[in-house]
Amino acid sequence: MADEQLRRFFPGLDVDGFWDDIEQLGCMYGDGFPSDELIASVEAELGFRLPASYVALMRTRNGGVPRSTCCPAPSRTTWAEDHVALTSIMGIGREECSLAGPSGSRFFVQEWGYPPVGVYFADCPSAGHDMIAFDYRDCGPDGEPRVVHVDQEVDYRITMLAPDFASFVQGLRPDSDYNRD
Repeated sequence: MADEQLRRFFPGLDVDGFWDDIEQLGCMYGDGFPSDELIASVEAELGFRLPASYVALMRTRNGGVPRSTCCPAPSRTTWAEDHVALTSIMGIGREECSLAGPSGSRFFVQEWGYPPVGVYFADCPSAGHDMIAFDYRDCGPDGEPRVVHVDQEVDYRITMLAPDFASFVQGLRPDSDYNRD
């Protein structure tokens, strides 16, 4: 069933090649593969239903570093003229680098002053100065959120990256696709 869901959300995605095998320094992802109970508990704590496509991907590996870490952006960001980069995708759980962990989504709203648009699920190379989030402002806490980039360095400017998580994942590109000055 999990494979069937994954193929439905991400047709053609090479799941075995999606994640990089490097370990993020000092950071742990997820509490193993997320159970239905853990998912429900984290959703209740955060106050948002997680996208089914995100849950399906986390059931293959509960967070980590994808091989392709760049996402096209429609306008200039503090990172680049035409894209944003991400460092990792948080897993579902309460470990350090998971959605409900000490350095998870709520941390960025409560401690860094990020706008409460939804769930921050991916960090960027700027060490907290920009983040990627599920934006529930238009769909409500049970809807299908769009994926946005929030840039602290530009008064928390919000830029839409994708209409949903599946489109976001399908749009990720390797760093080598971009020429950085």
